[in-house]
Amino acid sequence: MGLDLLSGKLREPSECIIKMGASETEASDLYPFLMEVKVETSRQEAWVATLVFESRRDETGEWVVQDSGLFKPWEPIVIEAAFGSTVEEILRGYVREVRAAYPEDPGATTLTVECRDQSLALDREHVRKVWGGDEPTSDSDVVGEIVEGHGLGLHADSGQGLSNLTLSQNSTDIQFLKSRAEANGYELIFERGEVYFGPMRVDAEPQATILVYAGPDTHCYSLTVHADAHQPDKVAFDTAAAEGAESIAQVIEPDLTPLGPEPASSAGSDLKDFVWRLDRQGSSNEEELAARALGKANELAMKVKAEGELDGSLYGHVLRVGQPVPVDGVGDWLSGTYYVDQVTHTFNLEGYRQAFTLLRNAYGDNIAGGAGPLAGVL
Repeated sequence: MGLDLLSGKLREPSECIIKMGASETEASDLYPFLMEVKVETSRQEAWVATLVFESRRDETGEWVVQDSGLFKPWEPIVIEAAFGSTVEEILRGYVREVRAAYPEDPGATTLTVECRDQSLALDREHVRKVWGGDEPTSDSDVVGEIVEGHGLGLHADSGQGLSNLTLSQNSTDIQFLKSRAEANGYELIFERGEVYFGPMRVDAEPQATILVYAGPDTHCYSLTVHADAHQPDKVAFDTAAAEGAESIAQVIEPDLTPLGPEPASSAGSDLKDFVWRLDRQGSSNEEELAARALGKANELAMKVKAEGELDGSLYGHVLRVGQPVPVDGVGDWLSGTYYVDQVTHTFNLEGYRQAFTLLRNAYGDNIAGGAGPLAGVL
């Protein structure tokens, strides 16, 4: 309690809330049997949740968890974290797989429920369609129509993508959306009933600061930061050449706002330019190749990577991928704003932990009003 008084911060144990079905009925009767909830979120992959229950038979011979009828395949599910009176959503999706294990010891019976985010519903039907056949279209119009058809919204910050397009779809909707995100160098993130289709949001409002060695305010258990210098500063691709002429290399530089005062590039090193060449991947569209190259250049500019774990209850928020977050307490060179790449949320008997991977394209502390050099002294 003394630490709470010194920090002036309200700290309450976080709780995991599970809601099932279209009515989002809370599965509170099964909480006593819940052993662990793990949710893996990423900018690159579909989000996956794994729920592990212990189970037992009641006096009628029914198994309490698996016979509850709540965890049927394709049942909608919402997983949230509650911090006192504040609730933040972690994942919204569907039950994909259910595994019941009946070992020799009846007391060790478990039910494991694997879930995926809402992109799973876009992987059910193979669609053959021409987009923009009568009149050229744009990626934003195509993506908006697809997600709306699945009862989802297009995030307001989504990008416009390429325009003047005629596209042939011969895949499921999620496969097609992934291909269009790749063609534009975009992220594709399903979160809270919306789909974000756009570039990395390094300029978005930062999340709550991750505090390392900050005395009583510390909530980061561990942090490792490393920089990979062997990543190019620029990406090139060959433009189509006229008959009898040589192709010309188009060089693309990253356009993301630096997440610190000192860009993490090798410019000024008195070495040759660090440029990698992008395969044309069968595309003849110069605009698409430029968009792919820019997306690749922005990804490769993230030469600084941080991996760590924080106490979710003390942090008091759900750390979200695809959003910037300040990190304080690791020195003037490595403290500053990072970009959240992956987060694994784990609820178990030890509490609520969030293991994360962060990216950065710069060095230097750019946090206003940081913890200060003596914050970790108790």
